[in-house]
Amino acid sequence: MTGPDRDHGGGLDAAIAAHGGDRADWIDLSTGINPVPYPVGDLPAEAWTALPDRDALARLVAAARSFWRVPEAAQVIAAPGASALIARMPLLAAGRGVAVHIPRPTYNEHAAAFAATGRHRLTDDPDAAAVRVLVHPNNPDGRLWPADAAAGPALTVIDESFCDVTPGHSHVGLAARDGVLVLKSFGKFWGLAGLRLGFAIGRPGTLAPADGPSMAEALGPWAVAGPALEIGARALADRDWADAARARLAGDARRLDDLATRAGARVVGGTDLFRLYAVADAAAAQAHLARHRIWSRTFPYSAHWLRLGLPHPDGWDRVAAALGTAGGAMRAPAAAASGGPPA
Repeated sequence: MTGPDRDHGGGLDAAIAAHGGDRADWIDLSTGINPVPYPVGDLPAEAWTALPDRDALARLVAAARSFWRVPEAAQVIAAPGASALIARMPLLAAGRGVAVHIPRPTYNEHAAAFAATGRHRLTDDPDAAAVRVLVHPNNPDGRLWPADAAAGPALTVIDESFCDVTPGHSHVGLAARDGVLVLKSFGKFWGLAGLRLGFAIGRPGTLAPADGPSMAEALGPWAVAGPALEIGARALADRDWADAARARLAGDARRLDDLATRAGARVVGGTDLFRLYAVADAAAAQAHLARHRIWSRTFPYSAHWLRLGLPHPDGWDRVAAALGTAGGAMRAPAAAASGGPPA
């Protein structure tokens, strides 16, 4: 298994440089972020001016434990974004072997983090791996992993960054086991990616390497900013908002599928935060949408996969118009040429 390509969604500045316009002209559908964010509301001045205190962190962690029904035996560590935790996952693999299995295609930062250490070997053989990373549901195809997929390796990381739209599929209960760690992203479901907030959930021994500081110690005493502590605690306690958001996102995902399939695309998968389509020429489809100032996501390993996030309610008419005039740009490929990379 070769080193990963670290491409991502976003990159709107590059899209503007290539296709013109100003940021205000564009609808960015290249990410899987809820387009209707949690209402932040007013924050106390101390959230901005004071060093984050233990009580604020404790409130956030308590809200996270309750929202995700974290097992009593598992610890919850808050961090400045799930990406900060992903970058530290190789530290937890020390003493657990060097072979890492990350089923592809998936979010590429996991493989990049392990490859960057120079001490871990990425393998396509799951039986040879001491470490396994499962993105659940998977990005970009939405694949859900069964609970028994976590069995076997000394360390299994389950990235549930997109699982809050389908909480019934969460494997957070497995975090009570030694060697199983669950990652959660706050920014995607709550639509506040700029807040930079993420969580690692696992037994204390799982969250500490054999030869170094624990994950909490490695992050330092003030890992999460005061505004993130306050907003995160509020949002995680607001079950009514979460229920309403799930219902809206599910309806919007079906609406986007309808528009894309009418334009000729075939649904490959996805979640209620992003949809993955097979088209004959993903680059041509992306270029067509870009002419309408709509940015989408393509993948270096597939000429046919196009991923679209959900638009803000104000953007649906523009998305419908762009897809409705796509002509052959969104036409589905022949079945023999519709897949992504090998798993």
